[in-house]
Amino acid sequence: MIGIICAMDVELEKILAMMENEQGEMIGSVVFHKGTIGGTDVVCAVCGVGKVFAAMCTQSMILKYTPDSIINVGVAGALDKRLNIMDVVVADDLVQHDMDVTALGVPRGMILGTDYIAFQTDNRVSKKLYSALTALNEERKQKGEKELGTMHGRIASGDQFITKKEQKDDITGAFGAVACEMEGAAIAQVCHVNQVPFAVMRAISDTADDSSEVDFPEFARAAAECASEVIRRFLAEG
Repeated sequence: MIGIICAMDVELEKILAMMENEQGEMIGSVVFHKGTIGGTDVVCAVCGVGKVFAAMCTQSMILKYTPDSIINVGVAGALDKRLNIMDVVVADDLVQHDMDVTALGVPRGMILGTDYIAFQTDNRVSKKLYSALTALNEERKQKGEKELGTMHGRIASGDQFITKKEQKDDITGAFGAVACEMEGAAIAQVCHVNQVPFAVMRAISDTADDSSEVDFPEFARAAAECASEVIRRFLAEG
């Protein structure tokens, strides 16, 4: 079984529309949808925005449904200048850019109790996501459609919607991240503690700068649709 977690309804809509034999169950404030997509058993949920909601949802999903792996899908802001809106990033690892206990003599971003700054994604699942993304681009090319820009690298999570250059410079300078969002690293931490393989894929909805407040509502849905198409292909491969 594959677990899929999104932060917002708009990110899960297209994925949920693909599901067959759907059954919903509420645990706490989260509705978990169980069914099949492309013949693969899937459980998916909208966790809510921010690291705490993401962690709560992930732990509940693991305890109740014991997925073989979990994928966090959604949108993100670009930190790397090479990324444009609608490009897709598959994470190599994830950090929490707002975790700072340097006063205790440890590096910024260190998660106490784990001795980790960055949580590595599962190589097999991430490679499979990237393969599905490559196949989608090949199909778009054959149809004469614009290919999606692709990148893999570090994604930074924090309970902030990044809109200022100084914030971007701080995150990239400290962690070398290529994109930022608000849930992935929390999901990564919970999966790490529970020894559940995980991957994170994000479509770029804004450029994490002064235009982000305008960009995000306009492009979030379109970016999420691109991500859902990659997930469809990923699940169809079994």
